[in-house]
Amino acid sequence: MLNHKGTATLTTPRLTLRRFEIADAQAMFDNWANDPRVTRHLTWRPHGQVENTRALLEGWCAGYERADYYNWAIVCGGQPVGGLAGMRLNERHESVELGYCLGYGWWSRGLMSEAVCAVRDFFFAEVGVHRVEICHAPQNPASGRVAQKCGFVREGVLRESQKLPDGAFYDLVVYAMLRREWEALKQNT
Repeated sequence: MLNHKGTATLTTPRLTLRRFEIADAQAMFDNWANDPRVTRHLTWRPHGQVENTRALLEGWCAGYERADYYNWAIVCGGQPVGGLAGMRLNERHESVELGYCLGYGWWSRGLMSEAVCAVRDFFFAEVGVHRVEICHAPQNPASGRVAQKCGFVREGVLRESQKLPDGAFYDLVVYAMLRREWEALKQNT
């Protein structure tokens, strides 16, 4: 049985992971939500207008009322630069999938790995999951490198398992970490 905590504030050496706020709309829009370089491998298109970002944030912020809702703003240098969410939370199987994106100006600095490791640890230590998964498009190998840096094991490919906004189906590469692997990792660090 999972011990839900909701989206708790997490800190790392360079980042604060916190709940989104509606006031984050402009920064989210400017830093990643309207950037086709960031969204090209995601299931949603660039937002086009900040009003679209604001409407999305209104829904996300309403979700924080639930203890089983996990959606973090990644804050670096005082501004939101990306997002990281616990998606497809499965109570029965005690598992969660992580989904994330980061503004282009913050790529290749190790920030996403830092954020993913913090959220991974939170889900194992606080929520009590048995399994954490990360899936990414094969055309986005940087996302796979994040998973590898955080100790996740590549399990395989789900063929044409997701549909892009343009109607094309694409594969997903699956990485996962099990509780016993996380415990071994924490003992060795």
